[in-house]
Amino acid sequence: MKILSRDFTLKEKILMVFLAVVLLGMLYYQFIDQPVRTALASAEAEKASIQMELDAVNLQIETLSRMSSELETLRDGEGVSAMASYNNAKAELALLNDALSITNNYSISFADVTRDGDQIRRSFALQFTAPNYATMEQVLSKLVASPYRCLIGDLSCSVSRPSDANSEVHVGANATFYETMVDGVPDSGLPVDAREDASQPSSFDSAVIGEEAVRRTTP
Repeated sequence: MKILSRDFTLKEKILMVFLAVVLLGMLYYQFIDQPVRTALASAEAEKASIQMELDAVNLQIETLSRMSSELETLRDGEGVSAMASYNNAKAELALLNDALSITNNYSISFADVTRDGDQIRRSFALQFTAPNYATMEQVLSKLVASPYRCLIGDLSCSVSRPSDANSEVHVGANATFYETMVDGVPDSGLPVDAREDASQPSSFDSAVIGEEAVRRTTP
């Protein structure tokens, strides 16, 4: 059996080397270059997403810190508005509706009005959804900086999309409007003074006091 064989020419050797180089290049591009580029692009996208989340969190911290500082200033008595005279309910409700008109939605739940001496308290629970932090801050600023004394506490907020600085903000708070009986006109809605109510003896105490009075007046 005779095996045919011959030596490759120089051109053929050059062509084979060229084809080998092309093949190696394709393999490198397919299995090394492309996966590396994809991994780098994915890492850059993840980095950008994390940076957006970090910016949103920093904005949230900055906003809440500023609001907390403003509330502390109010508690310290600086810039607190004067208490309106009883009954100022209509004006306070109009203020709430005006302040909350820029929100997406809101709900207000009032508790019973209470009285302690000349001080009247109208406490309420407030929930609203604002389109962004700036709107939330604007709403709360309108309330605390209004002509009617309003103090806000138990403030909480959450966002729909933490990575988006303009995400909707869901806010919950408890607040109180304060009024005074000075120059106020009593009406049927005026609550009983808590001090007077506390000073009234119970039925048991009344019976004991009456019995004691009888004993003292009996010879």
